[in-house]
Amino acid sequence: MKSVGEVMAIGRNFEEAIQKGLRMIGQGMHGFVENKELQIDDLDAALREPTDKRVFLISKAMHKGYTVDQIHELTKIDRWFLNKLKHIIDIDEELKTKNINTLDKELLRTAKVYGFTDFQIARAVGLEEECKKMHEAMRIVRRLRKSFGILPVVKQIDTLAAEYPAQTNYLYVTYAGVASDITFSNDRNSVIVLGSGAYRIGSSVEFDWCGVQALNTIRRQGYRSIMINYNPETVSTDYDMCDRLYFDELTFERVMDIIDAENPHGVIVSTGGQIPNNLAMYLDEENVSILGTSAKDIDNAEDRAKFSSMLTENGINQPEWSALTSMDDIDKFVDRVGFPVLVRPSYVLSGAAMNICSNRDELTRFLQLAANVSEDHPVVVSKFIEHAKEIEMDAVAQDGEILAYAISEHIEFAGVHSGDATIQFPPQKLYVETMRRIKRISRQIAKKLHINGPFNIQFMARDNDILVIECNLRASRSFPFVSKVLKLNFIDLATKIMLGAPVEKPNKNLFDLDYVGIKASQFSFNRLQKADPVLGVDMSSTGEVGCLGDDTSTALLKSMLSVGLRIPKKTVLLSTGGAKQKAEMLDAAKMLKQHGYELYATVGTSKYLAENGIENTCVYMPSDEGQHPQALDLLHEKKIDMVVNMPKDLTPRELTNGYKVRRAAIDLNVPLITNSRLASAFISAFCNVSLDDIDIKAWGEY
Repeated sequence: MKSVGEVMAIGRNFEEAIQKGLRMIGQGMHGFVENKELQIDDLDAALREPTDKRVFLISKAMHKGYTVDQIHELTKIDRWFLNKLKHIIDIDEELKTKNINTLDKELLRTAKVYGFTDFQIARAVGLEEECKKMHEAMRIVRRLRKSFGILPVVKQIDTLAAEYPAQTNYLYVTYAGVASDITFSNDRNSVIVLGSGAYRIGSSVEFDWCGVQALNTIRRQGYRSIMINYNPETVSTDYDMCDRLYFDELTFERVMDIIDAENPHGVIVSTGGQIPNNLAMYLDEENVSILGTSAKDIDNAEDRAKFSSMLTENGINQPEWSALTSMDDIDKFVDRVGFPVLVRPSYVLSGAAMNICSNRDELTRFLQLAANVSEDHPVVVSKFIEHAKEIEMDAVAQDGEILAYAISEHIEFAGVHSGDATIQFPPQKLYVETMRRIKRISRQIAKKLHINGPFNIQFMARDNDILVIECNLRASRSFPFVSKVLKLNFIDLATKIMLGAPVEKPNKNLFDLDYVGIKASQFSFNRLQKADPVLGVDMSSTGEVGCLGDDTSTALLKSMLSVGLRIPKKTVLLSTGGAKQKAEMLDAAKMLKQHGYELYATVGTSKYLAENGIENTCVYMPSDEGQHPQALDLLHEKKIDMVVNMPKDLTPRELTNGYKVRRAAIDLNVPLITNSRLASAFISAFCNVSLDDIDIKAWGEY
């Protein structure tokens, strides 16, 4: 198994349900048709391969005139399904013969019944060229549809197989019906919470936790709670979590359908991660009441150019950056600040399409990929600062004033995505001065953006210089972790503020805690054949653990063992990258030696250790052919209990060499660490704390 999440789409016919489902999986697709063209050389060969993109290739083949039988021969998919998919293609082809003025009511209704969105219809009738902006084109179709009186109905999911009338609050929206199964009270006493959609790398159960906490608080404050989410494995889609559950899409069109029907007191967009956050501006244009921070302020934080100029006006430091639209501009910028640089488009979650480039080739290669990501938004290129600490500030504010906050520090240096980093809270190794400055800057930002509700700011600190990386005006993935360590529910507080209920400033403080919490990430590299298990700004973990301990070493040891690392019995292989990392690992290597471990080291590391009086056995990398002992052979012979491997630089030779060793460690289930700071911390923990000394306490005992 390789998937990390799933969606559930409900419709009254197969065509409607599959189109909904394809939109929900978050691959940027708009349904079975009217997507960006997939470039494929050999269509027949691609159809034989069952991949996550194959369903879209079937659409391409049908448009090209392949028959159902031909596709059946290639894919072995049952003809029943293929005939249904062909039906979608037929409607699409008919739509393509019309323009917005000749589109008749009957065809529009048929398209809606079989799961076409306003977006797909707008693209099919050629509005894209006229309007340039697809959102505008979609609104034109929406107005036409409403003028024809083509409106969706809300249906209940029948849980009693039609034996008895079922009264459920499991709802879905469809055009294949005459009347809604429920009545709407229009008393404006309900609050809609937008869920987090499919679990995927980068957006997972942490946002579901936030949504559920918000629903609970909404109910306690006397409002009816309404959830829109389509992920069947979440708690927020349990039938007793809220008063009404819409098992449906989190798209502008569908959310507006539900808002039109429910007429709520307001909508909460800040607890479901990036999907709801991206809808804020569009909903605001339709005069929807967004609870908490206003859409304009959300946009001021999300739009990197606006956010950066706000920082500059207020004298807050940030890494030097520039928003660029052409390769020439980018080259000039790089000539000025030098490599490495961080490249990223606007409005992204989990560092998708974000990359650190350390030479020209990488930069050019990556920008070709990024150009497809967004045309309206330029690419932001910023100077990447090496060997800097990364610090997270999770907080809740009311009218721009911070009521509760949690500052946590990453064990790894900046450059590892915060979802993959090992985080300690309360921070153990920050200067008090750094903490004070972070609080001051956060107060300024909260005030400028008039924040009402949850937010998160990421900082970089080097030698007490503090730079702001970014700010998200929504709950972040570390909210559940800090809430549980502090024993203070941040989302409960934030929801009360968004609902305008009276709140008191909590008297809890991270300086009062006499224990440490560590969040470590769970990776699934052993499931993903050939993936390189090295960490970067793109998130790759699929889960996390949180462990408490009386000090950092105990908490770290517990958390590393919880994500499946093992304490090595007698041998460790060190291959420690560049000069700076070699120096960082020196104390750890000495400690291993003192505790009786046998050290194997690759050529450069071996020489460095020997110069510093640490005895070790030199082993060779795959590219040193004919020389023995080879690192890979030792791994296969089970002679190594733990591998610490960092790439020295990002040249192809270095990456291939290290990759073979890293991949072998994963495939042979040998514990692997690819970060010098984490390796040092883990080694120091297992050398200084024995397993028998780890205390076993319930959460309540801390």
